[in-house]
Amino acid sequence: MEKSKVKRAPKRGIYNSEEIYAILDKSYLCHISLVHKDYPVSIPTMYGRLGDAIYIHGASVSRLVTELEKGLPMSLSIAEVHGLVLARSAFHHSLNYESVVIFGKGKLVEDDEKLMALKAISDQAVPGRWEEARKPNAKELKATKVIKIQIEEASAKRRTGPPIDDKADYELDIWAGVIPLEKQYKSAVPDEKLNNGISEPQSVSRLMKNQ
Repeated sequence: MEKSKVKRAPKRGIYNSEEIYAILDKSYLCHISLVHKDYPVSIPTMYGRLGDAIYIHGASVSRLVTELEKGLPMSLSIAEVHGLVLARSAFHHSLNYESVVIFGKGKLVEDDEKLMALKAISDQAVPGRWEEARKPNAKELKATKVIKIQIEEASAKRRTGPPIDDKADYELDIWAGVIPLEKQYKSAVPDEKLNNGISEPQSVSRLMKNQ
């Protein structure tokens, strides 16, 4: 577990699978880092989690999927910010956050697993939307590759609470505290080309209600 061991502020490290998965399930956008043609790249993409695997998808000719299907070592990360932490000292400004870093290798998947993965990616962002929408046709499936990333090593990190200042700085007449941040969905905006009489689907209504 040397690669995933939290070295900076190790007391904030989380290695329990259930907690790591819970953090992953709150998000749907990750950054994947790998070495491509001798230089490092980091690419944002949507993902879905099923058990101890992460699935991503992309165009069949995309740099990301063509590199990952080779089984090269890669790293995946996500982060969610929950607050700006303003200390008395600019040096001690921080964030309240949750993050996950995963190490593994990619594998191309096909057939039933491919469809299962595409549904998982859709449900990660909007649960239930897959059942409401048209399913991918043969042409679309051919133009899309799905990569499975088995989680070989993973760790999470979390910071909560107020700012932590040097002892002497607590006497300073400088404001300090936390500015909370929340992910919020606004009211859905229907497509201008929507046919008449189509109401907001359940998946969208649930997303608004459960935030």
